[in-house]
Amino acid sequence: MIAFPNAKINIGLHITEKRPDGFHNLETVFFPVGWSDMLEFVESEEIHFTTSGIDIAGDPESNLVMKAYHLLKKDFELPALRIHLHKQIPHGAGLGGGSSDGAFMLQMLNKTFNLKLSEEQLLSYAAVLGSDCPFFILNKPVYATGRGEIMTPVEVRLNDMFILLIKPPVEVSTAKAFRLVTPDKSEFPLPALLRLPAQEWKGKVINQFERSVFQQYPEISEIRKRLYDLGAVYASMSGSGSCVFGLFEESPVNYISVFPTPFLTFSQKI
Repeated sequence: MIAFPNAKINIGLHITEKRPDGFHNLETVFFPVGWSDMLEFVESEEIHFTTSGIDIAGDPESNLVMKAYHLLKKDFELPALRIHLHKQIPHGAGLGGGSSDGAFMLQMLNKTFNLKLSEEQLLSYAAVLGSDCPFFILNKPVYATGRGEIMTPVEVRLNDMFILLIKPPVEVSTAKAFRLVTPDKSEFPLPALLRLPAQEWKGKVINQFERSVFQQYPEISEIRKRLYDLGAVYASMSGSGSCVFGLFEESPVNYISVFPTPFLTFSQKI
C-alpha cells in the first residue's frame, strides 16, 4: 500500500485564548497543498520502520506513523508491517507534515485491512495523535476552531491562482511560538474575511504568530517581503512557521531561483 501524505497551509491564524488544560484555542483556515511525502507498507514477520529523504530526528517509535499503527493495533488485530516513509515535507515549517503522515497511516490501515472505520471514528483516532491530524482525514478547506479539531467546511476562492512556498534553513519550535504569542480574538470572523478577493487579504488576514516569530527570525520576515516584491497578491507564514507562502495570479516558477539552496521550495497551480 502506497500513499502520498500532503501538506497544508494556514490562511489566517489567531490564538484566541489559553485553555485550563494548558492548550490554546485558535481560529484558522486549513488549506491542503500538494507538497507530499511518500508512505508505504507491506506485511512482514516483524514490525520495521525506515525513513529516507529529509532526516527525521528522535526515536522512530515517537513518529506519528508508528503511533498511528500502535493506536489501531490496540483495538484491532493488525499484522506486523515493514513501513517506509520518504520525507519531503520539511519539519518545523508549519506545514503539518508529521500530522499528515499519521492521519494517512490511519486511513491506509483502515482501507488495507478492512477495519470498517467511519470517517467520524477516524477523526476520533486522529485527534488522539495530535491537534492537526483530524484535518488530514478530511483534507479539504475547513474553518478550524478549538485546538483545531472543530472543523467546518469553508469555501476559499483561489481558482486559477498559483502558490509558492518557501522554507528557509531554520526551524521554529511550535512550543516556543505558543509561549511567545499573546492570545487575541480577531476583530472580524475569518470566514467573512476570506470571502474577499485574495487581492484584498493583505493587512486583513493575519497570522498572529508572525509578530513574535519575525522578531526571533528576521529572515522569515524577509521572505514574506520578497514574495510581495515579486508580485504576490498575498503572502503569509504558515502555522507557527517557518515556511512562508505567496499567492500569485501568474506562475511564479521563474521566481524559485531567487531562493537558492538550502531554501526548500514548492509551487503549484491551485
